[in-house]
Amino acid sequence: MRRRLWLGLAWLLLARAPGAAGTPNRPRGARSYPHLEGDVRWRRLFSSTRFFLRVDAGGRVQGTRWRHGPDSIVEIRSVHVGVVVVKSVHNGFYVAMDRQGRVYGSRVYTGDCRFRERIEENGYNTYAARHWRHHGRPMFLALDSRGVPRRGSRTWRHQLSTHFLPVLVP
Repeated sequence: MRRRLWLGLAWLLLARAPGAAGTPNRPRGARSYPHLEGDVRWRRLFSSTRFFLRVDAGGRVQGTRWRHGPDSIVEIRSVHVGVVVVKSVHNGFYVAMDRQGRVYGSRVYTGDCRFRERIEENGYNTYAARHWRHHGRPMFLALDSRGVPRRGSRTWRHQLSTHFLPVLVP
C-alpha cells in the first residue's frame, strides 16, 4: 500500500515538473501547415440570422433568403493559415471591409479583402477583417435581422449576426 502511494506521489511530481509534457512551461514545437494554404471551397455562407450572403451585380453585399440564387455562391480561398478571401463566383466581386467597417464588393484584390476565419464553439464560422481594427478590437462580417450588412465597428465575435455556416454547393 505504501509503495503504491509513493509511486503515485512520484508520478504526480514528475508530471508537474517544469518542462514536462502538457504543462504551460514547455515551449511548443514549430508547426507547419503549408497544406492549408491555397485551399479553394465553393460554399453558400448562411448567416445565423437566416440569410445567405450575396454580392449583386453592382457590388453591393447583402443577404437573401433565396437559397438557389447564383449570386449567393462564394469562393472561399485560403491565402494563409486562418486567413481567407471571399469572392463571388457569379460576378467576380471580392467581399471587402473598409476602415470604417463598411462591407462592400471590390473588383480588385486588396488588403481589405482578407478575413481571418475562425470556427466557433457552436460550429459556425466568423470572419474578421484582417487589415482593420476598431479601437484594437477586430471587426467582423455580419448580417442583421433584415439581411443588411452591419458595420464592423459595431460587431463582436459572440453576436449571432456574425456567425456563418458554410453550406456545400450541390
